[in-house]
Amino acid sequence: MVFNDRAKEHFLNLIIRNPIIAGIVAVPILFIIYIIANEFIRANARISGFNGPRGYPLFGNILQIRGNASERYKQWAKEYGSIFQIQLGNVPVLVVNSAAAAQKVFVSNSTSTISRPMFYTFHKVVSSTAGFTIGTSPYDESLKRRRKAAASALNRPAVQSYTPHTDLETKEFVRDAFEIGCMGTKAIDPLPIVQRLSLNLSLTLNWGTRIDSVEDKLFQEITEVEEYVSRFRSTTGNMQDYVPLLRLNPLSGQSALAKDMRARRDVYLHRMNRELDERIAKKTYEPCIQANVLLDPEAKLNATELMSISLTMVSGGLDTITTLVAWALPVLATRPDVQEKAYMSIREVYTADQVLLDPLEDQKISYMVALVRELLRLYTPLRLALPRCVEKDFMYDGKIIPKGTVVFLNSWACNTDEELWNDPLVFRPERFLEKAGAPIFTYGQGSRMCAGYLLGNRELYLLFSRLISAFRIEEDEKIDCDPLTGIDDPTSLVTTPKKYKVRFCPRNEELLEKALSSYQPAFVT
Repeated sequence: MVFNDRAKEHFLNLIIRNPIIAGIVAVPILFIIYIIANEFIRANARISGFNGPRGYPLFGNILQIRGNASERYKQWAKEYGSIFQIQLGNVPVLVVNSAAAAQKVFVSNSTSTISRPMFYTFHKVVSSTAGFTIGTSPYDESLKRRRKAAASALNRPAVQSYTPHTDLETKEFVRDAFEIGCMGTKAIDPLPIVQRLSLNLSLTLNWGTRIDSVEDKLFQEITEVEEYVSRFRSTTGNMQDYVPLLRLNPLSGQSALAKDMRARRDVYLHRMNRELDERIAKKTYEPCIQANVLLDPEAKLNATELMSISLTMVSGGLDTITTLVAWALPVLATRPDVQEKAYMSIREVYTADQVLLDPLEDQKISYMVALVRELLRLYTPLRLALPRCVEKDFMYDGKIIPKGTVVFLNSWACNTDEELWNDPLVFRPERFLEKAGAPIFTYGQGSRMCAGYLLGNRELYLLFSRLISAFRIEEDEKIDCDPLTGIDDPTSLVTTPKKYKVRFCPRNEELLEKALSSYQPAFVT
């Protein structure tokens, strides 16, 4: 006993005399204790009844999915079943990987899977001043009001009324391709003009304004900031979302960058709102979603909720339309057979001198509808749909999925489900002529399905119909269009292709010049 007391006293004296050394020794010991304790916490957090890969201490499965999460999940599904469990840090997540399972989880239990989880980087850093988009908001009374307003602004009659916007912007895209591409003699990187198309569609619909050139500083600012914000929404690219210990780092570059993007985003959002307020006061504004809400005496949206709709329009358009068109152009360039079939289907409805086509024609060319659906299927912009958070317990195949569970819809796996298609990785638009009603999972499933899918489909149909009517799209150098190997950044929220160049070669230069010079915008009463 005396010996133990002396040993303790000696040990304490050593610590007092050598505090730096004692601190250095204590840090790894405490860290090891933390990891061991955390592993017990992680084990207890797992959802009963669902198998899945165990992963590594502290990080769970994060390090295993950073290459290409959606494809990794698809491969794991072969081992663990169509719904399995992973752990991202301490957070258990159920991943849904088949069309049948998606139907059971997100459609049959739509009221239970209606909410969204909160993530540190996007919700608490990037969005702390301007609020959340509709798609990233947890379910509450505020979201109900915003969803109601968005549904009214994006229903079929409303989408029809936006024809002047889609007419103008798709025509401008054809003009940009014609002029910047020097009438097919110059191969160009089309991304800037694709981004301007998407951004202008969002700006005109929401604020009644547009950007005239890719050289405009506002265009460059918005596209740069929104690209970063999209990365912060990624479910795989921000480890501090799942490992709280990483948030303690005062030198964290990720947090600093997120704060910088938040500040820059606030500037142009407030500018857009201020300029619209000025136009409303002068009665010079164009009809748009924001003005309709502001001038509606029955509207019950506060300033934050109104900003949420703005954020939704900007981020949604840039994420979905930009990404899909960025993939479509090289796909068409490498598949002249598909272009020719599409062109012939257009000429069955329009004469050769009708280059820009009628913007009021509502998706009557069945091959063009199938082409759009096939592009959306195989080149899904968000291959992992925005995650859900279970609002109330529900049963799946005899197992309880408890309230608070995070659930991922692997849209990529569902769109390439071999139970639906016997050749899922082949680009073949004809499949949607053979099975016109076959499901696609690009816009999500169930209660939180993207409200803008009608508008998105209409925009894409008119754009591709006009492009194929006006041009032969040709590759300059070999382009990798494989949906797995052609990805630029597999950790991003949206799956974009690697950089490439294409040529927009006019089918009839004289007719195209005449169509562009005599263009008159469509107006819908």
